Amino acid sequence: MDVVKVENLVKRYKDTLALDNLSLTVKEGEIFGILGPNGAGKTTLINCILGLLPYDSGKITIFDRAMDINRANLKSQIGLVPQDIALYSNLTVQENLTFFGSLYNLKGNILKERIDWALEFVMLSDMRNVRVKNLSGGMKRRLNIACSILHKPRLLIMDEPTVGIDANSRRLILDSVKKLNKEGTTIIYTSHYIEEVEEICSFISIINRGRVLVSGTKEKLQDMVSEDNLIVIKVEELFWNVVDKLKSIRGVKEVLTKDRQITITAGKREADIKDIVNAVSEGSRIISMEFKKPTLEMVYLTIVGNNIKEEGDEK
Repeated sequence: MDVVKVENLVKRYKDTLALDNLSLTVKEGEIFGILGPNGAGKTTLINCILGLLPYDSGKITIFDRAMDINRANLKSQIGLVPQDIALYSNLTVQENLTFFGSLYNLKGNILKERIDWALEFVMLSDMRNVRVKNLSGGMKRRLNIACSILHKPRLLIMDEPTVGIDANSRRLILDSVKKLNKEGTTIIYTSHYIEEVEEICSFISIINRGRVLVSGTKEKLQDMVSEDNLIVIKVEELFWNVVDKLKSIRGVKEVLTKDRQITITAGKREADIKDIVNAVSEGSRIISMEFKKPTLEMVYLTIVGNNIKEEGDEK
């Protein structure tokens, strides 16, 4: 099922084209990552999806129903963790949750149960009577999440939820995202921290200048920018004649050795993996072999960098 479908979305701010015929689809059960530099259109896109911002043309459907500013029934199934902390600093943790729960029409025992559940989920149960102004930055971020999940939304949108917090709180938040997803929540996740998206997201869109540059799983995106195979082979004993044989194979570009490990860079379209394996196994017993791919950061920098270069060339 398509939880969110954005089709040819256009949004202008006077002379600025914020969203340029942008299209994407979020499937049920995904953690959908959105990556892009500042000004790429991420926040504008999220506000349009939430029905908080009108757009010039295009179409947005959520749970197979058209979204617009007046769709209260759809909005009630969505949770938002905003980039800016949205809490009342002079109220306690419990009081904040009670207030936000009332906005979702939660009352009585149901509200109490949801508050207890949310506090336990973000590991703040022992802080319920502390005023928000006395919490650490990481605790405030976790409370922000607790407020957004009280109504157990089908779709949770998280906009830069780990900005400016300590490593321990970041780990707790990432673990909570994965746990929510396992329990059935579809999540849209934006972050400047590429390693976060790489760790938790099952599908990723890289956007820039209001357009989707590429979309796919991490593995698909890695394959897009890598023309070479990086093969790491561990052997029982390393002999130099093995290295010489590897270097003579067509398509092998580089052979590096360290202790009993051989790292081979070989062109995907040129080198025959069988030849590489045979060359190594003839001289030594292979203990393990793995193919390594570029990190998501390398993919991101390559794709966004190429896009910026193309934009410059067009001018």
